[in-house]
Amino acid sequence: MDHLKKILLIAVVLFSTVITAQQLPQFTQYMYNTISVNSAYAGSRETLNVTLLHRNQWAGLEGNPRTNTFSVHSPLRNDRVGLGLSYINDKLGFENTNYIYGNFSYTVPVNEEIKMSFGLNAGFTNYNLDNPDPNDAFFNANFNIWDPNFGAGFYIGSNRWYAGISSPRILNVDIKDREFQALERNSYYAIGGLVFDLSANTKFKPTTIVKFTNGAPATYDITANFLFNEKFWIGASYRFNDASNFGAIMDYQVSKDIRVGYAYDLPTSTIRPYTGGTHEIILIYELRKKDKGPVKSPRYF
Repeated sequence: MDHLKKILLIAVVLFSTVITAQQLPQFTQYMYNTISVNSAYAGSRETLNVTLLHRNQWAGLEGNPRTNTFSVHSPLRNDRVGLGLSYINDKLGFENTNYIYGNFSYTVPVNEEIKMSFGLNAGFTNYNLDNPDPNDAFFNANFNIWDPNFGAGFYIGSNRWYAGISSPRILNVDIKDREFQALERNSYYAIGGLVFDLSANTKFKPTTIVKFTNGAPATYDITANFLFNEKFWIGASYRFNDASNFGAIMDYQVSKDIRVGYAYDLPTSTIRPYTGGTHEIILIYELRKKDKGPVKSPRYF
């Protein structure tokens, strides 16, 4: 009976997700993967940044969503132009979606501490549906198609706060093949965060991200992190929507160039009894240059 419930649950999840709207994946560690939703973030770290992330959502369910991301971005020599490349692979059952996009940003200093950036991104989204069962009651289509899209973003902040708005996919894309229909709807994001000193060795960083997608419920993430000795982050998060969940986050500066992080989400919706939760791992490499001048303030975003 339990096995039958899992099969029915997966069928409902796959069916409702694929035929209604293709959405960009969501991440618990969004504050360390900002370029995936806002092109204006490219180059904002003031050095070469390479980020790898793996997300295993609803672990324990057959055909559960799995997402892998890779991004690299850096400022150019004049420090006002940033370039980046991002790749996302999102797999759900026998549906596979790939996003390959280039990012461009231009930064304008507001004063000595605050900078604002304008960004553009462009690339392709690939939909690949490969159903091995021709007698499947839900899906009987197979196709592989590429569609161009573009987006834009705005980002402003200092080393102590940030805010941004963006639409990484502006075009609405309808794909129809036989009885199958997949829709990519444009999404809008608003992000923000602050850093407060609680003591000489402890900092507090609240952040938030809000996502609006045409044809889908809005989502709101609130996260609170504590930083100890400029090396170890630990915190919690909560997502408000139809698939709300609690999350725990840990992040550690392994060396001056490498950081690793882990997040665990526990859903609070009806899917909770059928899954062991969601696991997310992130690896960040940043090239730290030796500055001959004054030491730069740490960057927390």
